[in-house]
Amino acid sequence: MWDFSMGRSLGLMAQTAPFIIFRMVVYFGIACAYVIVTGTGAGIGWGIGGFGDEGFRASSTMWGGIAGFGLTAGVLYLLREYILYVVKAGHIAVLVELIDGKQMPDGQGQIAHARQVVTARFAEASVLFAIDQLVKGVLAAVTGLIQGIASFLPIPGIQQIMGLVRAFLRIAIGLVDEVILAHAIRTRSDNPWASARTALVLYGQNAGRMMKNAAVLTFIVYGLSFLVFLVMLAPAAAVVYLIPGAWSAGGIVFALIFAWAVKAALIEPFAIACMLQAFFKVTAGQTPDPAWDAKLSQVSKKFDAIKQRSGLWSPAPSSTPPAEPAPAQPQA
Repeated sequence: MWDFSMGRSLGLMAQTAPFIIFRMVVYFGIACAYVIVTGTGAGIGWGIGGFGDEGFRASSTMWGGIAGFGLTAGVLYLLREYILYVVKAGHIAVLVELIDGKQMPDGQGQIAHARQVVTARFAEASVLFAIDQLVKGVLAAVTGLIQGIASFLPIPGIQQIMGLVRAFLRIAIGLVDEVILAHAIRTRSDNPWASARTALVLYGQNAGRMMKNAAVLTFIVYGLSFLVFLVMLAPAAAVVYLIPGAWSAGGIVFALIFAWAVKAALIEPFAIACMLQAFFKVTAGQTPDPAWDAKLSQVSKKFDAIKQRSGLWSPAPSSTPPAEPAPAQPQA
């Protein structure tokens, strides 16, 4: 069996409804931006194509759509720190406190509370983003090591098998950065680099059980995402029909974008809630194993960078007022 409750995860999503709605607004807004700007680019290309023959018009429509898509991607790349800091980190902060049985405010107060919690742990969004990128680098090194070993195995069809393994690993370690962030928030660490190091080692020394949990989530996430993609094909085709020149590839592209928005807004937080439950349960009462610390240092220079920064970290004075002490409990 796995180490999380799907019912509990659905309950956590219901309890964090303000954040789910917030995620839907953000990610569906991103999807709409892709569709609108890409369609506008294709329309401009179609207009320019009027100065040439049919082949030129088809080509200019395609390149106009590609230019619009690329422009949107570039703007969102510049906004990636904000999305990570407000949407992702804030939701995780609320999930952590609810898993620990704490009461949360309702409505927009929940989002404001989450922002305060995250700010108390990370002085600037750039610190959170830097940790997130280095953790992804560590995970990429581990994934590359596994794939590299498999490429030398004389097993027929190993490359096809590795395609499935890569899909599994994207879930198995793709949510580890969320787990790292949750660990820092839960332990109230004033050194986010040291907390990231500890959480990575704890995950590594429990890799077997965590991978088992991730295997279940792989089928859930990819299965639901595929169903959403099929459902989104019809509205995506309708949008493409409205674009001048009927850009044929647009239906698949827009369906993928809409499916990604549903995955990021609804499916991903469910998977995160499951993984947080599993990690907290599996690692309860454990301390980091020095042997696993050494193993991660061997396979990833970015893990060494995390260790170095943890030693150099100097927490900035908090701008938020200190929390009031909890009232003393009457003795029996």
